[in-house]
Amino acid sequence: MSTEAQQKPAASSNWIHENGGIYVVGIGMHAYQFPTETPYTHLGLTAVRAALADAGLRWDQVQSAYVGTAAIGMATGRVMFRHLGSTGLAVTQVENASASGSFAFRQACMEIATGMSDVVLAVGVDKHGDGRRAANKNGLESLSDTANLPPVKFAMMARTYLRERGASVAEMAAVAVKNHGNAALNPFAQFRKPRTLEQVLASPRVVGDLTVQQCTPRGEGAAAVLLVSGHALKRLGLDARRCVRVHASVAGSDREETACGDAATELVRSSANAACEQAGIAPTELNLLELHDAFSIEELLYTEAIGICEPGEGAQYLARGDSQIGGRCAVNASGGLIGMGHPLGPTGIGQIAEITRQLRGEATGRQHPNARWAMAHMIGLGSVSIAHVLSTAN
Repeated sequence: MSTEAQQKPAASSNWIHENGGIYVVGIGMHAYQFPTETPYTHLGLTAVRAALADAGLRWDQVQSAYVGTAAIGMATGRVMFRHLGSTGLAVTQVENASASGSFAFRQACMEIATGMSDVVLAVGVDKHGDGRRAANKNGLESLSDTANLPPVKFAMMARTYLRERGASVAEMAAVAVKNHGNAALNPFAQFRKPRTLEQVLASPRVVGDLTVQQCTPRGEGAAAVLLVSGHALKRLGLDARRCVRVHASVAGSDREETACGDAATELVRSSANAACEQAGIAPTELNLLELHDAFSIEELLYTEAIGICEPGEGAQYLARGDSQIGGRCAVNASGGLIGMGHPLGPTGIGQIAEITRQLRGEATGRQHPNARWAMAHMIGLGSVSIAHVLSTAN
């Protein structure tokens, strides 16, 4: 096999359209919140039951389930699902750091596309865990105790971006102002209070130019989506007008040639571009974009990398209102990780739920008008990336 063939991305295949296509037919959430004594089973089952009710499906019609979680432990799904009834469905647990839920969703898509199942659940659930990472147990001595901490990494990326783009700290902090404002309109968000630029800048400093209100909180919550094949839509009697179609699912990880540079941004660029190629659209056709904004600088970097604006224009794109709800492409209409929260396991599936609600025209109070095309993009420690492109069904 030639080198060119070996490097050809899997995203170029048309597997996503097999079995009549893949449709999101039900969504459910448990609001993201600061850590509580609430059992994870309550969080997860709240989301699953809401998704079943939204789709109009019974639990015994679900053939398979993928559970995204990063901090709870082994056998999360089976322990949770027995409270809905033991139906014999296949259960698979997926862990991929911040992208755990996104990868659970991808696995559900792949199972439907292969024809193995027609009704598959993807659910993300998490409690605030101990945060232990495999990188800290690899048997190698670290040159720095802080170099691999995400806040340090992104603070350094922020300094580089602001210097190279000639942008100000206030322009970066405006990301948090927008996303806290969006979250204030979202009943499932962890933060539901708008913030002014002065408040964001005056909040306690974390590291470098990043303040508390420019960083994602950690907490707990759950999100669930039900997926069905196109062949099963009519058989199940589902309302096609409320279905959202999946047009692309692309995953990747670091390449050796970017390991010493800004690997995260390059990873976002390559996976997002491959997802748009698979969906057959240009990035500028996106009306909605939910992305990983654990730190405010990420939204500026990734809107440029994904291609919804030109390189170097991330701050101006935001300042013009182009990334606001009602702008050219609403970025993190949910509030993003900064405002909505980032419980890890549910985060990527929560993005899909938000996009589905928006594409249906059901995002009361924060509806982006005339939305047709959307992307959900996540990265995770490691580093890994994953992008999904969805659209209205008609």
